[in-house]
Amino acid sequence: MPSTGGSSDALPDFLPSVPGTLPHFLQEPDDAYIVKSNPVKLRCRAAPALQIFFKCNGEWVHQSQHVSREFRDDATGLKIREVMINVSRQQVEDFHGPEDYWCLCVAWSHLGTSKSRKATVRIAYLRKNFEQDPQGKEVPIKGMIVLHCRPPEGVPVAEVEWLKNEELLSSLKDDHIDTRSDHNLIISQARLSDSGNYSCVASNIVAKRRSATAAVVVFVNGGWSLWTEWSSCNVHCGQGIKKRSRTCTNPAPLNGGTFCEGMSVQKSTCSIPCPVDGGWETWTEWASCSSECERQRSRECTAPTPKHGGKVCDGPAQHTENCTGGLCTQNRKLLHDVKPQSEFLSFAGICTNDVALYSGLAAGVIAVTILVVAVMLYRKNQSEYGVDVIDSSALTGGFQSLNFKTTRQGNPLLMNPSMQPDLTVGRAYSSPMCFRDSVDKDSSLFDPLPDIKVKVPSSFIVSLGVTDRAEYHVKGYTDTFPRGLNPEYRTVERCDMSLLVPSAYSQLKTSGVFGHLGGRLVMPNSGVSLLVPHGAIAEETTWEMYIVINQESSAPVDGGFEILLGPEVTYGPPGLDLCYPVALTIAHCAKISLEDWSIRLKRKTQDNKWEEVMSVEDENVSCYCMMECHSCHLLLDQPGRYALVGEPITEAAVKRLKLAAFGSMDTSCLDYSLRVYCVDDTPYAFQEVLTTEKRRGGQLLEEPKTLLFKANSYSLQVSIQDLPQFLWNIKPFTTCQEFSFSQVWCSNQQPLHCAFSLERYSPATVHLSCKVSVRQVKGHEQIIQVYTCVAEREKDMTPAFRHMGCAITSQIGPRAFKIPLSIRQRICTTFDTAHAKGKDWRLLARKLHIERNLAYFAKQRSPSGVILNLWEAMHQDNRDLDSLASALEEISKVHPNIPVNSNGSDEPKSYLT
Repeated sequence: MPSTGGSSDALPDFLPSVPGTLPHFLQEPDDAYIVKSNPVKLRCRAAPALQIFFKCNGEWVHQSQHVSREFRDDATGLKIREVMINVSRQQVEDFHGPEDYWCLCVAWSHLGTSKSRKATVRIAYLRKNFEQDPQGKEVPIKGMIVLHCRPPEGVPVAEVEWLKNEELLSSLKDDHIDTRSDHNLIISQARLSDSGNYSCVASNIVAKRRSATAAVVVFVNGGWSLWTEWSSCNVHCGQGIKKRSRTCTNPAPLNGGTFCEGMSVQKSTCSIPCPVDGGWETWTEWASCSSECERQRSRECTAPTPKHGGKVCDGPAQHTENCTGGLCTQNRKLLHDVKPQSEFLSFAGICTNDVALYSGLAAGVIAVTILVVAVMLYRKNQSEYGVDVIDSSALTGGFQSLNFKTTRQGNPLLMNPSMQPDLTVGRAYSSPMCFRDSVDKDSSLFDPLPDIKVKVPSSFIVSLGVTDRAEYHVKGYTDTFPRGLNPEYRTVERCDMSLLVPSAYSQLKTSGVFGHLGGRLVMPNSGVSLLVPHGAIAEETTWEMYIVINQESSAPVDGGFEILLGPEVTYGPPGLDLCYPVALTIAHCAKISLEDWSIRLKRKTQDNKWEEVMSVEDENVSCYCMMECHSCHLLLDQPGRYALVGEPITEAAVKRLKLAAFGSMDTSCLDYSLRVYCVDDTPYAFQEVLTTEKRRGGQLLEEPKTLLFKANSYSLQVSIQDLPQFLWNIKPFTTCQEFSFSQVWCSNQQPLHCAFSLERYSPATVHLSCKVSVRQVKGHEQIIQVYTCVAEREKDMTPAFRHMGCAITSQIGPRAFKIPLSIRQRICTTFDTAHAKGKDWRLLARKLHIERNLAYFAKQRSPSGVILNLWEAMHQDNRDLDSLASALEEISKVHPNIPVNSNGSDEPKSYLT
């Protein structure tokens, strides 16, 4: 036994001898924690034992620090020895070993020694601040609630309990609330009763800490009830209206839930048949004379037939008369039955002569009647059509046609005198017309042409709200277009303003002929471009390639919150044979965070269906996608129509909106229109706004601003602030306007705008100063400061408008690339050769920060060349090579054995400068 642990006390002589038995421990020291400055006690108990000593951190504890006692076990009669020591806080703090402070017991007997387990002694503590406090949430009913809590650091590790409204959750016995071992609280299906204030409590033997309170609100979005039955028609007969209604009570919105979108009242036309009185048809032909010298005719009450309670026809339905005029009968018998034959023959001759006379008179009357009717119809048609009607084919171009028929007398149309009217067929005449928004009696609608006039019937003018004018001058149309005007547009003259209106099938398109040297296509002011690399097209081969922005989106989204992040773009032609992939760049409006977004590339198939090509976060060897802050660069080898779509994963997903305010004078000299646009933040989408405002003559009032719009289901509000009330007046109901979340989120590159109607009290007020606030509820806000002169003068063109007519660029050959061809070939020769430990094109990719999806480059014939193509597309807006030169210089310093130029020298920047 070491001297430090020696004992001067003699063991008692009556200690029984238990041959063959080593000491065994009845109690071993337990792990202990020092709380504040209180020492801890460690105990050992063993039998049979001559002596017990403690050993701490490999050293024997002095016997003077032991407290020992002995007693006899009544069952076995053996002596039991118990030893105890105190360990202070100072002893533990002074120990600086590789592990925690520890102690064990060693017991001796005649046969040998036994060791107990190690007991550790640690200083207990609990920090004040939680590593993660639970955060408040607003969730829909039946949604999932997850509250995270990470307790403060402490020894021993703190236990966590959850409180709801100051009451322990464990005491509520709610089975659908799950408190996990990782301290999180999970409610899989939220109920209204789960709303409340939640906090977690962490405690150990030292102290108890409480986290910040998290307010949980379970809201209910409003839902429409079923439609009521249609009401009865509001008229007794004829055309009327019926309606039905519904209420936002299924369920009613609660706790800030959104109100129902849509109409609460629906109206529909209805008709109730009106009574129709009966009318007689014409009499039928007379029947043949009967043996009783009578004939009959009839008529029916079917012109019209009485319907819906209408009156039946008055009068007889049958008519009977004597068929000989009373001359050939006597007592209702034929005369040959009562008179001699001679009398009958003489009377028959008389009757025959009378019938011939009456027949001749009747024929004359009928002929005269027909002649009179023909003359009247001829004169009527002549008066209606008039004279000097020009050929309508001279006026059929470029304007909207309005049709009208010649139906009323006194409303003459000018016609070609050589054209004879057809009295049996109604004709419709078409003439191009253009009208003001409000018709002015004292001004003409068109710039007059002296040789073309159209007279319009007065009834047609009355239908337009104009009664004093019956003659309009129409500008002729030709097949040629003004200089600088694309033939895919047509010019519509509207009062004093010329509008450019895209045709229904117009597209933004640019094209160029490319060969082996490659080149670049750029769609100006759209954020869309196509890089055709050197060698992508086989030698002695040329292709006419194009890129098209499809303005009529076919919406390749699958519902929900999935949206287009940029314009749909087509590149071609189909059947293009490429040796290397081309680089297609498309601007997007997402604030990139792959934790919040699921972004996918889609392509339209030949059967006009959309298929998913790849997900941005996944690796794919068929194509490559590089997402930057404002642009997406795609490496593609298959022509087609592509679209970049995104779906938010969390409410933290954000898309960028471009905000712009424009102003223009209204028709009244005191009225001013202030228009605020909210559009996806892409150059193409904003260009649509500029085009619209150019047509209106609008003036950009301040530089456009960017607003971050969250996927949190809250609406966007636009309001006017700080308007001088003594100078300006806002017309009713226009102070604040609101877009619903779905309108803004799913706008898909289409501009949204709201207009504010302002009125100045005096023409002397020539300045407008105010603020426009655009904010998302529970989101970001942006302020547009407006200060402009509204005096009636010719405004300067908005600077952005000057770029509208810039030429579409197509660069062919070496001038389209930043990296000279000779340098590019030397880089490819150097890095395409495989080196051990990845010192090849993979190293080049990492240094150029192109580290994703390296498997795509591995399958290319020249991985380095494709990497440089992607670098070209990413840096097309700047013309320097500093980033590439710096990367090559860094590679040379770290790996000097890699030759970066043909001379094997260590000067990579020399051939880039």
